[in-house]
Amino acid sequence: MATGTEPQQNSGGVRSATRAAIDAPHLRTDRWWLAPAATAAGLLAFVVYSTWRAFANADYYSAPYVSPFYSPCLADNCRTMHAGPNYDLFGAWWAISPAIIILIFPLGFRLTCYYYRKAYYRGFWASPPACAVAEPHAKYSGETRFPLILQNIHRYFFYAAILVAAVLTYDTVLSFRDTHYHWGHMGLGTVVFLVNIALIWAYTISCHSCRHIVGGKLKHFSKHPVRYKAWQFVGRLNARHMQLAWASLLNVALADFYVYLVASGVFDDPRFF
Repeated sequence: MATGTEPQQNSGGVRSATRAAIDAPHLRTDRWWLAPAATAAGLLAFVVYSTWRAFANADYYSAPYVSPFYSPCLADNCRTMHAGPNYDLFGAWWAISPAIIILIFPLGFRLTCYYYRKAYYRGFWASPPACAVAEPHAKYSGETRFPLILQNIHRYFFYAAILVAAVLTYDTVLSFRDTHYHWGHMGLGTVVFLVNIALIWAYTISCHSCRHIVGGKLKHFSKHPVRYKAWQFVGRLNARHMQLAWASLLNVALADFYVYLVASGVFDDPRFF
């Protein structure tokens, strides 16, 4: 006797023979689509903005501020920055924007980040669209095949992100100079840079890879009290990883936009002292 719950044959995913037969695509009645739609819109806006700024190759430096998109600047065509983060490592053969050289590292760190994977898998690929909403794909191979298997190099991008954060910290210290490179000064841009580097570090060390490095492969926390304290601290930040991911993403764009406005002459950097 038919019960109405027989599985549909010859189909995959949630329609496979081992799953309950439900005609409705899902049973959620709330606006479940709002979160993935907002995520996709936010990430797309950042991609458009950062692509424009990365290829612009202009208005990225106004003493003492350098855009985080262009730091460190490693090509011969970089703007001259007195004691700044410009090193002629790639020489004169690099003819396009120097931002392309360095952005691959923070971009790779965020692209392989556990939170961002969830965000753009749901926002752009609907895999799955939301909790308790079936994804439209019939098969799921996980991250075991190319290209998604490359997500497993996240820990190596973490090491690179540490180096980039160290350089941005140096840039923040340099922001305590004036336009003539004299120390002991502070402007509104200094505040923007301080907030930016604080969020960059908070997002970086809240990373799941950092949490594993700090507290992983230990059998007894009691024998490693320093690492246990560090693991607890990173764990508390890790619980806010999503918020830190968005806050640092928006603020790094804000820091770049601030430098752009000052460098292009839209307004002068207000100086406090």
